[in-house]
Amino acid sequence: MIHSLYTAGHAPVDGRAAYDVDACAEAVRLAELLHELLPDQPMPASVLALLLLTEARRPSRLDDHGDVVTLDQQNRGRWDATAIARGIALLNDSLRRSHGQADPYELQAAIAAEHARAASYDDTDWAEILRLYDLLVSIAPSHAAGLGRVVAATEAADPATGLAMLAQLPPSPRWHAVRAELLAREERYAEAARELTESLDGPATQPERQHRERRREAFLQLSMPTAPDEREP
Repeated sequence: MIHSLYTAGHAPVDGRAAYDVDACAEAVRLAELLHELLPDQPMPASVLALLLLTEARRPSRLDDHGDVVTLDQQNRGRWDATAIARGIALLNDSLRRSHGQADPYELQAAIAAEHARAASYDDTDWAEILRLYDLLVSIAPSHAAGLGRVVAATEAADPATGLAMLAQLPPSPRWHAVRAELLAREERYAEAARELTESLDGPATQPERQHRERRREAFLQLSMPTAPDEREP
């Protein structure tokens, strides 16, 4: 329930705002309370770790104009280092108490911790993140986890690998948006633009919708044939 509340605030399906600050804050407060009540249980610690590690990156998700900033472009200097350190400590404590039987929250927190540890996007250990996603989808399959696994596989291997994995998942607005980015990696810009058009048929927050529209326009421009050089007769 606490994680669901946080997810609803952190990644709303639609609306004008990219996230609900109040819902996220309330979820973190409840997770703190649960951990205080059950300090020796691994799951409250892993839930709080996941929320803190995710919340730590929130300041960099939008630019000063309210536009979406993708993970590869985020200023990691704006991430909350204190929240990251505490989240990793809670995760380690939870893992020790789990005796090798990781729950879904621990795996999600471990993925978030890998992102938090990386000094840059290029320094991210995508092979480890893919391994963690493989474990996550094996014990708690979900559409979001499946898409995350596709992204990790793309970064760890190549876009073709990601596209093949994506084909095994049911389409959704986010599915089309992910497929667009993978196609663009292969310079298939016209197809990428069509996928973003499909993604815009479904619900999305206003900042996410605007981001997809800008990406679609960029892909359409890239898909246009280059005019031959004009030469004087």
